[in-house]
Amino acid sequence: MGKIIAVLNQKGGVGKTTTVINLAAYLTKLEKTVLVLDIDPQGNATSGLGVNKQALNITTKELMLGKCTAEQVTLKLDNGIDLIPTNQSLAGLEIELVSLDEREYRLRSNLVHSNYDYTIIDCPPSLSLLTINALTAANDILIPVQAEYYALEGLSQLLEIIQLVKSGLNPSLDLLGVLITMFDSRTSLSDQVRNEIVNYFGDKVFDTVIPRNVRLAEAPSHGKTINVYDKWSKGARAYKQLAKEVNQRSTS
Repeated sequence: MGKIIAVLNQKGGVGKTTTVINLAAYLTKLEKTVLVLDIDPQGNATSGLGVNKQALNITTKELMLGKCTAEQVTLKLDNGIDLIPTNQSLAGLEIELVSLDEREYRLRSNLVHSNYDYTIIDCPPSLSLLTINALTAANDILIPVQAEYYALEGLSQLLEIIQLVKSGLNPSLDLLGVLITMFDSRTSLSDQVRNEIVNYFGDKVFDTVIPRNVRLAEAPSHGKTINVYDKWSKGARAYKQLAKEVNQRSTS
């Protein structure tokens, strides 16, 4: 089985979904097989990869309820990425999961025979049962952190949850790295926040920094990854470098 990476931060607007779809895109450029698994009820990874959320018959919800297999729900996209999509129907899943056996393992049981080099999970921006399922299924966690004031706020709670899952549900869970996003080199604040994050996480911080970039923000609205939308942009170059760094950390 390959690497399963949960991309997670309970704060919204930190570049989580942007990281999922563009990291996936550049890992395929490294000739890796990649599955994106969308478990965020907002379905932004699904729409960001050009899929109409409203037209879906089966989604992550049916997979986790055992109503379909991973193969049945997986879409093979033209860009080389495979996708298990979702839409707003996932929002009510947690209520249904509460009464089920092995509720924390519903995702893991469906990925145990995965043959992908990388499965990248787009988690909801909350510490929910869906998030616990992602952490129980994953080998690694990637935490995007925005280079802005209050960047570290709430991260201690997130790290506590990760440690609880590691000690109780998934001993093999590790922190792959912390990714600084929306970095603005023109401001001293971004540098200050970067230094603060490095002081906190040490060598777990990726060398790659994702810049604040208009083209990165525009690409999902066109249903395209940044390497298709504008492969010469600063954002594209950054995610290309991140894919190399993730692959190096994953294989070392």
